[in-house]
Amino acid sequence: MPLSGQASGGWTESSSALRILHVGIRNTIGELTDDALTQSNPAVISAFVSDQAETTVFGVLSGSVAFTRPAALGGGSNEIGGAYATTQYAQSSAFQAAVTGATESVTGMYELGVFINSAAGNAFENQPGVASNKGPYVSGQGTYGNSLYETANLDSGATLSYATGDLLYASCNGFLTNGAADDRFLGAGATVMGVLKMPPDSTQDELVYDQRI
Repeated sequence: MPLSGQASGGWTESSSALRILHVGIRNTIGELTDDALTQSNPAVISAFVSDQAETTVFGVLSGSVAFTRPAALGGGSNEIGGAYATTQYAQSSAFQAAVTGATESVTGMYELGVFINSAAGNAFENQPGVASNKGPYVSGQGTYGNSLYETANLDSGATLSYATGDLLYASCNGFLTNGAADDRFLGAGATVMGVLKMPPDSTQDELVYDQRI
């Protein structure tokens, strides 16, 4: 079912995956990591690619999770970015196959919120992320519709189904998921990103959730 109200052309014509319904904080504190503009999508586990991901676009995507990224993990002081492809987040066999010689250390890397726009921008549009090296993200709670999320278990490839009341986490790829611990950034210790209010369906292909971070 759709949310109340409508818009001319529908929000599906937007180039952003994140749709702000009630905003928490639009956060611009921090610089983008170098790979925030160049990473592939998905960044880590490509064995089972989300149907919702723009695989031809490089850099962190609108609707993906923003992380702190210290120097040891490809960042620096006050730098933020997406999922880090050479760091082991969970014990899934898919991750082990995707990353050779991975390390389990993720010290200093934590979920901050969700990126509002894709860092590299879109063709024929202004590209403020590239010009400013800023990647605005929403933190401090709020309510959002997000059309970027995992559609399969990253270890087995089994289709994920979403239901009202599900807890949402950052996946190893930096997309929202309700998947098992092996799918999540930091595994069983993952931070709850939000509580799902409305699951995707044939009418509205997005997660509508209250953010918890």
